[in-house]
Amino acid sequence: MCIGDRAGAVDFRGARWLAASPANYRRADRPDDYAVDRVVIHVTQGSYASAVRVFQDPGHGAAAHYVVRADGQVTQMIRELDVAFHAGNRAYNERSVGIEHEGFVERASSFTDAMYAASARLTARICGRYGIPADREHIIGHAEVPGTDHTDPGPHWDWDRYIRLVRRARSGRA
Repeated sequence: MCIGDRAGAVDFRGARWLAASPANYRRADRPDDYAVDRVVIHVTQGSYASAVRVFQDPGHGAAAHYVVRADGQVTQMIRELDVAFHAGNRAYNERSVGIEHEGFVERASSFTDAMYAASARLTARICGRYGIPADREHIIGHAEVPGTDHTDPGPHWDWDRYIRLVRRARSGRA
């Protein structure tokens, strides 16, 4: 299912490839090793550049598959077939794709139209690739992962808008 089966290959057309440190993920062969049934939405609590920097730092211990900038640029850092250490819960890591978004949970201005649109197209493609329903049970915030103490994506993330955009992208109307 995953087309990113070699270094530098992206799973989302148009994404930029910047590799995360191998210390921040585990090689796998998903969905054969683990079924993928969730997308986890994150917010960096910082800039795009800072997210990339920490995901490339082997001492950080975490990274998401993708980072979405405020201008809508999507960067893939880990292949979808591999298990990113992003959710703070091993079972959720194994069964989800993590998408980080540049910005701050307490700033509504962090979430731009371009970011929502690009992220929704990305999530729609992930849902389509793995047969994941485009709903709030399967597209969740980091704060909703059991056992975590995170608050992202926070109170300013517009879930109704986002799910509507994902569904529209999935139907080919975006």
